[in-house]
Amino acid sequence: MAPPMSAARFLRALVQEGVKVVEVGDWEHHNRNHKGPWGPVHGVMIHHSVTSGSARTVAICRDGYAGLPGPLCHGVITKDGRVHLVGYGRANHAGMGDDDVLRAVIAEKALPRDNEANTDGNRHFYGFECENLGNGEDPWPKAQLEAIEKVSAAICRYHGWTERSVIGHLEWQPGKVDPRGFTMASMRARIRDRLQ
Repeated sequence: MAPPMSAARFLRALVQEGVKVVEVGDWEHHNRNHKGPWGPVHGVMIHHSVTSGSARTVAICRDGYAGLPGPLCHGVITKDGRVHLVGYGRANHAGMGDDDVLRAVIAEKALPRDNEANTDGNRHFYGFECENLGNGEDPWPKAQLEAIEKVSAAICRYHGWTERSVIGHLEWQPGKVDPRGFTMASMRARIRDRLQ
């Protein structure tokens, strides 16, 4: 069981991995902790935002929208490869997902197919929204994919996790398709290589 790192340590881990970080407002204290616990943490979850435009994407992910208050993640990875920190603590990103998937992430084993939504993922995952329309056609620039790799590796390195601790939203919650446009298997291979 891993307690979440402090916000300061999180920032330091990202910077040490070579991530280009943008701090947005009082991100260290912007969270949904009043709605439930944050931690123990077991992995990193990657999403696509279904938005375009960096400023708009960051604003939505920080503030949320009617029916889903922000923060909607911990960091927003824009197309230029920068990571905008918008919250720290419990965030509305993972929602309910499959307990079998969580057990596989904890054991760092191959993921089963997600077929139920019975476990609170907001408690257990660091979350990153990536600026992309999610239509399978919107490009994923090299800088953005590299930033996904780096933030994931930074968190895994700190906690002593392998690349198997990094999953896509589509692997957690039935009906989700994100991220669309690259495979999580290919991203995990990149993270594995970086950790080595």
